[in-house]
Amino acid sequence: MARHKVEICGVDTANIEVLSKEEQERLFKEYKSGNKEVKDLLVRGNLKLVLSILKKFSNRTDNMDDLFQIGCIGLIKAIENFDLSYDVCFSTYSVPMISGEIKRYLRDNNSIRISRGIKDIAYKALKEKERIINEENREATNSEIAKTLGVTEYQVTNALESLKDTISMHEPIYNDGGDTIYLADQIADHKNDLYDYDIKLSLKEALKKLKEKERYIIVSRYLVGKTQMELADEIGISQAQISRLEKNGIDNIKKMIL
Repeated sequence: MARHKVEICGVDTANIEVLSKEEQERLFKEYKSGNKEVKDLLVRGNLKLVLSILKKFSNRTDNMDDLFQIGCIGLIKAIENFDLSYDVCFSTYSVPMISGEIKRYLRDNNSIRISRGIKDIAYKALKEKERIINEENREATNSEIAKTLGVTEYQVTNALESLKDTISMHEPIYNDGGDTIYLADQIADHKNDLYDYDIKLSLKEALKKLKEKERYIIVSRYLVGKTQMELADEIGISQAQISRLEKNGIDNIKKMIL
């Protein structure tokens, strides 16, 4: 079958070499040992990964050369920060970093520093997700990953979210033909507000008076952030029953505090 030559930034995409898993591991070991010359080989051997991610953004810009260069910056950052000791596939780690770099460029947003502790949890969570997919052919929930890692579900969710791109305060969220509404317009400033402690105390007391299962579902849904499907699997009932218990709990709280 003929291979069509398509050039992006002078790179012939039809003839990009792809590293095998063994070659990639060997080059990373050399790179981490101080041989910086192999960095170019790692970059060139993963350019197809950048190209595959660019397909998702083909309708966002006419200048794919620029996006390719930004994607390569994300790839280089992923190579520089990748840690072989976590035993996670490089593609698993690098995809959100490359994608995030492109999205940040499109949104003209700056990156945020992520602490080493959060990165550690994110690495371990990715490794566990990958293991379960490979061994059990299913997606793991953040809850079971948290139990395996010995951390809270919130920590796992927060760590995985930290790998995603951030959203600019000036991101347009609505335009009906008139003035554009930006995200910053919808964020309230509570610096000078007096917090309504009566409502807080009333809500706390109302939660105590709920039936145990209703209280657990309300807390899990609105404080922990679990989905109805996750709770259904955890408790062993249908999603419809979870939805009904959640609604009953909310209705009972309203009766007690309003």
